[in-house]
Amino acid sequence: MPDYPAVYKSQNDHRQYQYRVLSNQLRVLLVEDMQSNQAAASMAVSVGHFDDPVERPGMAHFLEHMLFLGTEKYPDSGEYHAYINQHGGNNNAWTGTEQTNFFYSINADALEGSLDRFSQFFIAPKFDLELVDRERHAIESEFSLKLKDDIRRVYQVQKETVNPKHPFSKFSVGNLATLAGKQADIRQELLAFYQQHYSANIMTLCVVAPRPIAELEVIVNQYFSGIKNRNVSKHYPLEALLNKDQQHKHIQIVPLKDQKRVSICFTLPEIDQFYKRKPLTFISHLLGNESPGSLLSYLKLQGLANNLSAGGGVNGYNFKDYSISIQLTDKGYAELEEVVTCVFEYIELIKQHGLTAWRYQERASLLDTAFRFQEQIKTLDLASHLSINMHHYDVEDIIYGDYRMDEMLEHETKQLLSMMSADNMRLMTVAKESQVEKQAAWYDTPYKVNPIAAEQLEKWASVTTRSALKLPEKNPFIVANPQARSDKSNTFAPKIVAEGEGYRIWHKKDDEFNVPKGHLYLSLDSDQASSTPRQAALTRLYVEMLIDYLTEPTYQAEVAGLNYNIYPHQGGITLHLTGFTGNQEKLLTLIINKARERNFTEQRFNMIKKQILRSWNNVAQAKPISQLFTSLTVTLQQRSFEPGRMAEELADFTLEDLHNHVSAFYKKVYLEGLVYGDWLEQETLDLGKRLQHLLSLVTKPSAESARELVNLDKRGSLLREKSIAHQDSAIIVYYQSRAATPERMALFSLLNHTMSSTFFHELRTKQQLGYMVGTGYLPLNRHPGIIFYVQSPTTGPRQLLEAIDEFIADFNYAVMQITNEQWESTKQGMISQIMENDTNLKTRSQRYWVSLGNRDYQFNQRETVVAEVMKLTRADLIKFMVTHMRSKNCDRLVLFSCGEQHHSQASLRSDNMIVDLKAFKEQADKFQF
Repeated sequence: MPDYPAVYKSQNDHRQYQYRVLSNQLRVLLVEDMQSNQAAASMAVSVGHFDDPVERPGMAHFLEHMLFLGTEKYPDSGEYHAYINQHGGNNNAWTGTEQTNFFYSINADALEGSLDRFSQFFIAPKFDLELVDRERHAIESEFSLKLKDDIRRVYQVQKETVNPKHPFSKFSVGNLATLAGKQADIRQELLAFYQQHYSANIMTLCVVAPRPIAELEVIVNQYFSGIKNRNVSKHYPLEALLNKDQQHKHIQIVPLKDQKRVSICFTLPEIDQFYKRKPLTFISHLLGNESPGSLLSYLKLQGLANNLSAGGGVNGYNFKDYSISIQLTDKGYAELEEVVTCVFEYIELIKQHGLTAWRYQERASLLDTAFRFQEQIKTLDLASHLSINMHHYDVEDIIYGDYRMDEMLEHETKQLLSMMSADNMRLMTVAKESQVEKQAAWYDTPYKVNPIAAEQLEKWASVTTRSALKLPEKNPFIVANPQARSDKSNTFAPKIVAEGEGYRIWHKKDDEFNVPKGHLYLSLDSDQASSTPRQAALTRLYVEMLIDYLTEPTYQAEVAGLNYNIYPHQGGITLHLTGFTGNQEKLLTLIINKARERNFTEQRFNMIKKQILRSWNNVAQAKPISQLFTSLTVTLQQRSFEPGRMAEELADFTLEDLHNHVSAFYKKVYLEGLVYGDWLEQETLDLGKRLQHLLSLVTKPSAESARELVNLDKRGSLLREKSIAHQDSAIIVYYQSRAATPERMALFSLLNHTMSSTFFHELRTKQQLGYMVGTGYLPLNRHPGIIFYVQSPTTGPRQLLEAIDEFIADFNYAVMQITNEQWESTKQGMISQIMENDTNLKTRSQRYWVSLGNRDYQFNQRETVVAEVMKLTRADLIKFMVTHMRSKNCDRLVLFSCGEQHHSQASLRSDNMIVDLKAFKEQADKFQF
């Protein structure tokens, strides 16, 4: 057997890795992870929509769908999905431009059974004739789902405006029109496509499990050696992404959502060749900087832009479409030429003064530190990520390739910078005001392509950098050689280390993940935060103003791996700090001091206000099912409000209103904090004292804010219709638990777990009601709940509700028919999901913080729920469903919207409709929390 190089891994990585090539040339990465109770596998195949036959757009995507629906060995179309679900796992797949990725996770003890089923996708798929037509409709539903998605609509314009001979120009998703024809003919085409393209030598498999490498090798050989090696070699056309005909163009696009954006795009060579040095990462690091004097800082100061990102854009086998994307203000859109001039001036500044060794080294050091203290990710994400990396990096770099940054080759970096020129550019603007003359295929996106004037290109080709633009200074927040402290924790869970009137701080020293990082959560509750839509809108405005105000002073800290997030919640606002502990308190002090200044300018106030209004008004363009999910919490939580309702309030606010609200907010607050990670108890105690002193200067102590939830007991089947402009209909049916006990949490969780794969198979795969179909366990304000949801391009809300009710009515029989062994296996799958090991500091900290939010002060809710799951019988489930879910008059909430093409279908009406949401919430009984 050849001696393959060892896979280079982080000092902080407990896993073992082994690279192998099977006799059929399948490349395999085996990962032994003895700390996980889950296993995962991922297959990445070098086939994507670039391979679609010209006459069959969407074929690769269609094939990906079909592989899930039965194999010669396991012919039942729902068997794989049910097996994964029953054994506590998840599965999915996606089709990209040049690759298709299939992946799943599962309880470790079911690994072999899952690999047996999974491997058959690539050995003997069935391509059942009767499922061909059914799955074509699933593709149509998926296509229909994104018809009003601006990302997809803009993407289609990009495809239409590149070289038509380049495979990027192909329509990638497919729909009923592109997959039309006789089922038998389509089946033959599928088979031919599969046999032509799916070959072991262009596949990479990654398997992660708590099993020794030697065992994994035997299992993988057993199940995957049967994949045929057809010795496929990839040959995409040697066509440029853009020819002269497509260069120097300004493409104007009209979006559905209100936005103003410009992308300045440069076509570069393919980027895999640069991965060891990452020159583009370095260039993007300088272009995307947000410190004082940076490109974004200057554009903000001039009132031209609100946001900027550098380095995005599509890439592939012979191209990288490098994009500098800028979110413009109204003034910025009106003065587009000036914005683009500033971009070229900053590129010139980088060419002249930016290519210094210390700047490159600063970025490389940050990546190196991130690698050394790399935190583990979930087995599913790891398997998928590494199977893709195997197509891009050398064997030893399968993990390290993402972080590797060896040296700056000046000629290489200059060469790439020289391509970021007026001679190699295109502009793309996305704005409602765009002048357009045609529509893109499939998505009907209005757009127009104009040549950029030669004199304008000449101006941009010879710019002189203005003195206000500056390169970033040396970063003061970088910790030279961070080290985790070896002190052990003396508690099993967080404990209170500082407490007084109006505040409480919890702490736990981490001694498991061994990284010099910490997580600080500080939650401020105020009765003035969100009792009314006006207060909620002002609190949101305050948070956005604060984030904007902090951008420049904290940007270097973020670059150095010190991150923070500020977000509003039902009772107030939360600050979450993460990153290396050496300078965490320095950043916290900076944030607190800046937050107390409140030097908000009228100019930024007007811009941020406009941004939020745009965002809230754009919610009306979101997918119907997304809008219904928002409406579900708004309908049930006393302190949640519709974005449109808050937008009405926000429209009239002045800067003085904001300052008055901030003063009122801080009059009386309650602080709850959690410090977890590489922080010692005494350090947390000292921090608690400083925070308590700060609070005493600005506020009076308060109790926690109430979180109220509408009680649906004895309300019958409540209906609420949302008017949504979309061709699809959507529905959510929500059942609420009356009690927030571990027993009820167990019952609702297990009910969802038992139903989910059958519901999906029945309503999506068999009945073809839509692409977005599912169930979910949904606790609101601690109260367990279960939801059923569908977004459908074919069926109106009344029929959708009937289908859901019919499923629930019939499910009792399905539960009765499963064997004791299957029932116990289902429960074990559920338990494994609940008790899944925390993979890193972040997931552990989130679990602790959620526990505090749930008032689970013993931090053992998982264990108490599992104990209740163990006791549950099938009879318990059936009894609950018969009593609480079978009758059409049972207590529940039904949210729905009727699609534009379904108005002729029978409407969904009832005497029990919510027509006045405000009155409904005011009069309803509430659960207090």
